[in-house]
Amino acid sequence: EDMAAHVGASRSPQEVMEHYVSMYIHGNLGKACIPDTIPNRVTLTTPLPPLDISVAEQQQLGYMPLRDDYEIEYDQDAETLISGLSVNYDDDDVEIELKRAHVDMYVRKLKERQRRKNIARDYNLVPAFLGKDKKDKEKTPKRKITKEEKELRLKLRPLYQFMSCKEFEDFFENMHKERILRAKIRELQRYRRNGITKMEESAEYEAARHKREKRKENKNIASSKRGKEDGKEGEFAAIENLPGFELLSDREKVLCSSLNLSPARYVTVKTIIIKDHLQKRQGIPSKSRLPSYLDKVLKKRILNFLTESGWISRDAS
Repeated sequence: EDMAAHVGASRSPQEVMEHYVSMYIHGNLGKACIPDTIPNRVTLTTPLPPLDISVAEQQQLGYMPLRDDYEIEYDQDAETLISGLSVNYDDDDVEIELKRAHVDMYVRKLKERQRRKNIARDYNLVPAFLGKDKKDKEKTPKRKITKEEKELRLKLRPLYQFMSCKEFEDFFENMHKERILRAKIRELQRYRRNGITKMEESAEYEAARHKREKRKENKNIASSKRGKEDGKEGEFAAIENLPGFELLSDREKVLCSSLNLSPARYVTVKTIIIKDHLQKRQGIPSKSRLPSYLDKVLKKRILNFLTESGWISRDAS
């Protein structure tokens, strides 16, 4: 309108605009001056709608809904890269390239900020932080997640930044289906190994297997109770699986268990003591060479036991 007034009444504002566009933008002058691809062209994007949270929650997060920004952003000091830059006409090529590099670094940091905001939006992280996601889960109940699946989901969290929320949920559900199919395949292979070739035969097989496992479980419980009644299960639990346990009498088992001595070591000490006792009775001088793990207390306890049991005489003891 200003240019039309300057030219005079011969041209309307619309005619002035069309003349400018045709001559200076799409004409030869425009083609010579304006490149086809403009680097760092500013493009306007449609802003995301602000988060649906209360004023108190906005203050808690430091969230500014009209700008869709936070008071403390990711990489809060990123603006220091360009805050001191200025365009000077006497800058040489190195200084210009350095300033361009600073701007490029700043643009990259802005993109990373936006990327993190997009991830938080996509995965509903802000409502999760505020505890609102639990209410949404109650409204739309899904299948129950097992403990193993929760642990697996935690391990797969780094994938959040490479996949959208829907892609990740589909991926997770597909992994769940894969586990179910693998378990079914193993079950069918087990049926085949046991000679079952039809699904109607599997019900009878499973019922029989369940009965067998139940009988085995009841048998184990009964034997456990008998062991507790005899007072032997807890008493000999530490040594009953060690070599030489079957060679001991009941009293020797009690002794080894109370001394925390393995059956093999006890048999070794017992053999040396009895051998020395027999040589002394025959008048043969003998030098006792007891093992290093046998201290005075253990030696005294074993000697008293062997004396009371009649293996050696009291004088020798």
